[in-house]
Amino acid sequence: MLEDCGLISREPDVFKDNRTKYRIAEPLVTFYHSVMRPIRADLEHTRDASGLWRRSQQRFTGNVLGPHLEQVCRHWTRYMAPDETFGGYPNHVGSGTVNDPARKASYELDVVAFGLDDDNRRPLLAIGEAKWGETMGMTHLERLRRIRTLLAAQGRYGAETARLACYSAAGFHDDLLRAAEQNDDIVLVSPADLYSDAP
Repeated sequence: MLEDCGLISREPDVFKDNRTKYRIAEPLVTFYHSVMRPIRADLEHTRDASGLWRRSQQRFTGNVLGPHLEQVCRHWTRYMAPDETFGGYPNHVGSGTVNDPARKASYELDVVAFGLDDDNRRPLLAIGEAKWGETMGMTHLERLRRIRTLLAAQGRYGAETARLACYSAAGFHDDLLRAAEQNDDIVLVSPADLYSDAP
């Protein structure tokens, strides 16, 4: 019922058929539940609202800004990115989880883009990570390279040539900028790109 009303959205894991996340669709509702509700009594009695706000910054960034940026990045990748950005037209974009048995770890991908070829196969076009308040560098790129290697080892169609996308609201370190200039498979997306009027 909540999904039908548009209050929450269902987000299946693109790599795991049995895993689904539900996200509150309205950022203001997310803000209330993540930031205001835990400190409701303090808000009613405090003389220092600015102090409460400072102490709530981590919850605000992690639970409101970060997830909203991820959703914006997925929407941009699916509908707004220039045609040449991902080496193909993104027919489906979502998020996903990739297991790394050797390291006994799992990795979450904020953006996973699939295309659609003439044989109705869905090649993997790109995998990406989105960061709100963190300047992205080579560590983020190496993480994506590791995940791409894992996906290729799983036999995922298109994984070996999938582009590695870094979306950051805080910018990119010089070493990552240089790497992107030298490698066509690295895509850097800034807020200027996300909100550009260019087709």
